[in-house]
Amino acid sequence: MSLNKSPSFELRSGSVDSLLFVVKSTDLDELKSELTRRFEATPDFFSGDVVAIDLRRLGDDERVPLAEIVRLLESVRMRTLGVVAAPHQTGWAVDAGLPLLEAGDRRGSAGKPPQAEEPREAVRLEEAQTVAPMRAVPATGSGQTLIVDKPLRSGQQVYAKGDLVVLALVSNGAEIIAEGNIYVYAPLRGRALAGVHGNHEARIFCTCLEPELISIAGIYRTTENPLPADVLSKSVQVRLADEKLIIEPLRLT
Repeated sequence: MSLNKSPSFELRSGSVDSLLFVVKSTDLDELKSELTRRFEATPDFFSGDVVAIDLRRLGDDERVPLAEIVRLLESVRMRTLGVVAAPHQTGWAVDAGLPLLEAGDRRGSAGKPPQAEEPREAVRLEEAQTVAPMRAVPATGSGQTLIVDKPLRSGQQVYAKGDLVVLALVSNGAEIIAEGNIYVYAPLRGRALAGVHGNHEARIFCTCLEPELISIAGIYRTTENPLPADVLSKSVQVRLADEKLIIEPLRLT
């Protein structure tokens, strides 16, 4: 075979996006109960998404049966890609036969002390842009602000490096993602994820809030928890305070 002929495959270094399932408890019954509670209203929400099991929030002497965790994730249709572990955890983590992965999150690399304790969450979107692949929708941008003036249908996705302004309907099943703030001057019925690289100061502004999911810096809320009447279908802002999502009516007059 000619040395100039291209091979039939290549091996390259690269990175693959995934969700992080951050394990904070060794109680499998508690994890199962929390997963069921969160996803029973939206059973297909993360269907087919790949996920890495993150063990770094466990105590030094705590262990979990990873095979059982994998089965729990499969029960909500998530596919386990591997495991993220601190150096002292790698010995028992590899016994499950899962590959060890490095996480590119903003919480520090494995082995470094974790940041302040977060609200109790069985599942957390650490890198919100890692949801199931969708078709990107062309948009016009100015500087670091991206502007979308066409309706977004189910299965479409827009990602903004800075702020994102949407001037048309965001349908159920559509997704808008921004590293900065999100402004929606139309009904928001899909997913909106702001501050996806850990920007806790990011906010979501919307003139008609009816979302499947809203998220800031990985802290999210789904439709399993009905929105209060004073914000549902109203003009609102969403912000973070003490690691909790605050949804407030906007006073436009």
